[in-house]
Order: sequence, then structure tokens, then C-alpha cells
Amino acid sequence: MTFAASAAEVQSGWTVETPGPISGGPLIRSRKPTPVPGPGDLLLRVEACGVCRTDLHLAEGDLLPRRPSTVPGHEIVGRVVAVGEAVTSFRTGDRAGGAWLRGTCQRCRYCRSGRENLCPGSTYTGWDADGGFAELVLVPAAFAYSLPEAPDATALAPLLCAGIIGYRALRRSALPQGGRLGIYGFGASAHLAAQVAMAEGATVHVLTRSAQARTLALELGAASAGEAYDLPPEPLDSAILFAPVGDLVPVALEALDRSGTLAIAGIHLTDVPVLNYQRHLFQERNLCSVTSNTRQDGRDFLALAERIGIQVTVSPYPLSQADLALADLAADRVHGAAVLVPD
Repeated sequence: MTFAASAAEVQSGWTVETPGPISGGPLIRSRKPTPVPGPGDLLLRVEACGVCRTDLHLAEGDLLPRRPSTVPGHEIVGRVVAVGEAVTSFRTGDRAGGAWLRGTCQRCRYCRSGRENLCPGSTYTGWDADGGFAELVLVPAAFAYSLPEAPDATALAPLLCAGIIGYRALRRSALPQGGRLGIYGFGASAHLAAQVAMAEGATVHVLTRSAQARTLALELGAASAGEAYDLPPEPLDSAILFAPVGDLVPVALEALDRSGTLAIAGIHLTDVPVLNYQRHLFQERNLCSVTSNTRQDGRDFLALAERIGIQVTVSPYPLSQADLALADLAADRVHGAAVLVPD
């Protein structure tokens, strides 16, 4: 089914015009023409869109916009209202998800070896193309996820980035079976990754500055929850840094046992202090980063989340208050994951 829109058809949403501190209002209410799907696209009416810290980085300029008047948002749950002429995998009325990874070249050595997350030509929803802080959004069918009718859209949205990236970070952390995992920062991604780790038999220690997040961690089954710069009660086999705070890198490395691994999950990190080789890296401690995800990561995580019955803690906001959602995220006032829903 093809779709055409007249010039008079517009939708409301939010755009980043001039990046800067969130207190200065870089996110602006806007109206844009209704997007028209290309041959391989889905047009989704947005049911819910998660608010990711990457959206905050874009609004504040930690990530430089790649196009003018960018609509953020890449944790998108929606209904297919139109499909491009080449699409055979989705039909009108299907529930589908759009995520951060939007496209890859499919030709480079990384794509050919199953590492499409490292493709130099990769593109991203809400950065290279308009995202889900809007009523309607285009998603390439080849990078969309088929989603179940249940649970509610607000519970599904955070899975599409926070969940997938947390899952990849967990795998990158090389957590051994029954191992001891430290999680630094406990927002949307961390509270999902922790549940996967515990379902797989790990002991999880959470370290975060938010008292509310520490309470949530213990409610979900964490063995301990302390302040961000505290030492955990036992040496760690693996750790994941979700907080975009470079000062925590040596803290987390020093908490690792011999041969432990620290995975840094964010797309942006403040400067890392000078490391001391003996204290932070000797005894075969490992330090690695996490870059985006592959579509297989997404499929694997969504299947696992359904199997273990993952609990998604959500703070919903109407679309008209997307700027407030980002401000609350910046100030650590969000409980679990912030999600935008239609007004």
C-alpha cells in the first residue's frame, strides 16, 4: 500500500533547533508535513516513544545534530498506517517498533561479519532522520521490529533501546555464569539489564547517586545498592557503566576482581581521569566500550524479555511535555524509564 499526503497535512512534534543546556529550552514544539513512505518504509502512528539519554545528549549538544530541525526519539512503538510498495514483511494495522539503528550499508567488512553496529555508513533514528517525538514517523521496514499486541505500548517502548543496549552491554561485560556484576547508574537501561543478569543467575550490585533508583534496584532483586562512588561489598567479575560520568571509570575498574571486565554503555562520556596501571588495569582487567547494536541483538533481547517476563518501570509523559521529560531525565527525577504517549 502506498501513501500520499497533501501539502496541507501536517503533524505536531518536537525538534532540536539550537542545542544547549536543557534549561534553555533547546527542544521546540513544531509542525511538519506528514511524512510519505519510500518504497522500503513503514509509516507508523506513534503509540509510545521512550525518552533516552541519547535524546538528552542531542538536545544539549553533546551529540552534534546531523541535520537541521531534528525530531529526537528512537524507542518507538506504533501502528503501521501505510507501507512502501516494496514492503512485504508488514501490513497496515500491524504493531511495529523503530529503534536507534536505522540503516547500514550491508557491504562493508563489519556488516558482512555480523558486526553491523560498527558499519561506518550506519544511520540512526532521531539523529540522521526524524524520530518518534511526533505523531507519525517513518521507519525502514528492514530495521523495524514486529511487536506483540501485549503488553501496553508504554512497557514496550523502553525495550527498543534501553533494553537492547543494556543487553549488548551485558554481553560485552563478559559476565561469567553465576558471576558478580556491578552496575553504575540505574536508569532505564540499567534496570532492564539487571533483570536479565539476575534471571541468568548473577549477583547484582548497584551503585548510583539516586536514592530512588537504589530503592528500585533492591525491589527488583539486587543484592546491594550503594552510592555511585562506594566500593561494592565484594569484588566484581564484571561491571557496566551506564552513567555518562568518566570519573566513575577508575572507580569501577578498581572494584573489579582479577580478569574482570568493565563495559561502558553510553554513546557519550565525560573525560576519564588518568588511570593508574597497577590499581586499575593490572591483573588482566579489561576495559571496553559498547557501540550501538545489531538487529540480531534486538531480536535476541526482545525474545528473552518476553521469556523471563521482564518488568519495565515507566514514568509516562504526554507528548506535549517532552521538554519536561528531558529536564526530569537531566535532573535524575525519572523513575525507571520516561515514555511519551499521545496527548
